[in-house]
Amino acid sequence: MTQTRRKFMLAAAFGAMLAAGPALAQAPSGKLVLYTSQPEKDAAQTTAAFKKAYPNVEVEIFRSGTTEVMGKLAAEISAGQPGADVLLIADAASMEILKGQKQLLAHPGAKTEGLQPGSFDADKTYFGSKLITTGIAYNTAAKEKPASWTDLDKPGYKGQISMPSPLYSGAAAIMLSTMTARPDLGWKFFEGLKSNEAVAVRGNGAVLRSVATGEKAYGVLVDFMAYNAKKQGSPIDFVFPKEGAPAVTEPVAIMKSTKNEAAAKAFVDFILSDEGQKLALAMGYIPAKPSVGSPAWLPEGTKINVMASDIAAVVKATEADKARFATLFGN
Repeated sequence: MTQTRRKFMLAAAFGAMLAAGPALAQAPSGKLVLYTSQPEKDAAQTTAAFKKAYPNVEVEIFRSGTTEVMGKLAAEISAGQPGADVLLIADAASMEILKGQKQLLAHPGAKTEGLQPGSFDADKTYFGSKLITTGIAYNTAAKEKPASWTDLDKPGYKGQISMPSPLYSGAAAIMLSTMTARPDLGWKFFEGLKSNEAVAVRGNGAVLRSVATGEKAYGVLVDFMAYNAKKQGSPIDFVFPKEGAPAVTEPVAIMKSTKNEAAAKAFVDFILSDEGQKLALAMGYIPAKPSVGSPAWLPEGTKINVMASDIAAVVKATEADKARFATLFGN
């Protein structure tokens, strides 16, 4: 190799290093504080996968139920010291409240192409990571197979229905305010459930037990719990009602007060990426991006009609709706 040629190659290599310098300098690093209501196993998998993609970011987690996470955050905001950089919690209603308080940082550059319509905020302050829908589970010994929400109001279902209470379940609260706003369901549907002696219990787990044991023939239940129980041999099956299935989206968002904006945006981008969506799929959830596939428990060819929900309207109505529900069904 001639000396001239060697000098040229060294100059080219040095130029490439200079060009890469700014990109390397911008690679996310430092500490990222995540507040999440994910189950412990899911949270561990999420952070491990993110750290594999961004090894220079140290992730610190606070994990609890959405109510406790929001309570901790509210106390910190009141003290002027919010501790989270990013949030990954169960429902969009909690995010909508934070958005209204101007606590969330918009991420205009987030790639939302291919995400389920309605699964993310139009102003790009929070983004759904998956879909957890609610439909009707039934014991395989039940006399009738429901196809519609309004089937539950029929006389043949009397005394045979269990459902999660919106006074305890965030998903059930969103379902309540979404359904009561619909002219085809409304409060008439819930009044019909009361007349049919439907029982409101504390959570989806109690609904699953009642249907799987045959204590109740029908239950309002989240999709994956019913299908996983069926896979494990429980005498249970599930339908997505024809009017649509209400859904929670486990959204992710960046706090406006974040101390590490670059890492926070990288975390959101990872959750919305094909890799992040495939992680949700591997955990057994329906991803927010349908193109990455469907979980193994979902029957092949199933088309889910996700019930449209105006989350801002849900937030405004939820307390009054829960109070009316408590009067109707008792605490």
